[in-house]
Amino acid sequence: MLPEAVMQKAEQEFLNWNNTGMSVMEMSHRSKEYMSVAHQAEADLREVMQIPDNYKVLFLHGGASMQFSGIPLNLTQPDDVVDYFNTGVWSTKAIKEASRYVNVNVVAGGEEMNPTEIPDISTWNFNPDAKYIHLCSNETITGLAFQEAHLEHIFAQGKTVIVDMSSDILSRPIDVSRYGIIYAGAQKNIGPAGLAIMVVREDLLGQARDITPSLLNWKTYVDNESMFNTPATYSWYLAGLVFDWLKTTGGVGNIAKINQRKAQKLYDYIDQSSFYSNTILPDQRSWMNVTFFLKSNTLDAKFLEESTKAGLLSLKGHKAFGGMRASIYNAMPEEGVDALIDFLTAFANQNK
Repeated sequence: MLPEAVMQKAEQEFLNWNNTGMSVMEMSHRSKEYMSVAHQAEADLREVMQIPDNYKVLFLHGGASMQFSGIPLNLTQPDDVVDYFNTGVWSTKAIKEASRYVNVNVVAGGEEMNPTEIPDISTWNFNPDAKYIHLCSNETITGLAFQEAHLEHIFAQGKTVIVDMSSDILSRPIDVSRYGIIYAGAQKNIGPAGLAIMVVREDLLGQARDITPSLLNWKTYVDNESMFNTPATYSWYLAGLVFDWLKTTGGVGNIAKINQRKAQKLYDYIDQSSFYSNTILPDQRSWMNVTFFLKSNTLDAKFLEESTKAGLLSLKGHKAFGGMRASIYNAMPEEGVDALIDFLTAFANQNK
């Protein structure tokens, strides 16, 4: 979901951006007009995330998944060891790809494809020689999320920490300086598909293996302002509108308060219900993806049909986990959660 204000602005500018007579989609990515769009988007992202000056911001192709290869190719040699958490499908995919290039030590997890809790800190097994520590902060399929206590223990290892924040970037304030790399596909909390964003500390650049393809070498993007080849210009433009929307609506600090309130309201409703249930450990639940199951999966098809008629869309859970999933990203207003709860109540009453 995109903010309505962003969609309206894009609609207004679609045929004629800034009185140029062109749509953003028609501009040369190297033109001064488009460069102003790109530079403003980066400046606004730096502002809302409070990105330090010694970090570069890259606008990339290939989604976050492309960086599952890019990270080991840019930071390791074949005999190196790296630490990965395996807390769900996206972690598993990252580990599988990294294993093609480097020795992966799984710090915790991996016993099941879609775990409902992060293993206890006392069971974690870091490798003292690891070049970096990698985690997916929020697993979208299950709605399992790392919490502050987990992160503090990870930072305490004194290693470069790399985080895939595809589904929770910009959902709450973070201290960027504690991470070596933050990367995210845009299509959850930033904008439409086709774009990935990476925030990378400068000292991690220029270490890529000789075999690294140019378009996976981060220095290529730094040296060419993310325009070594034609970027996803319209997705970049829309991302910039979202960053500006965040600025004008109180920033990440304000959106975090709304996100916490939305999630808590929905979880509280599910927890008191005998008709619906959530299987994620309560203190490890995501603010962004609220998964739930009906008391009988024979009602799933009816639930989805009636919820769609009620204007509540995309509630079907991922096929790897089942059930239902309400993704309540930044752009989802609190009224949307209220409408969902009203529907959940009515459906439960009608199908006792």
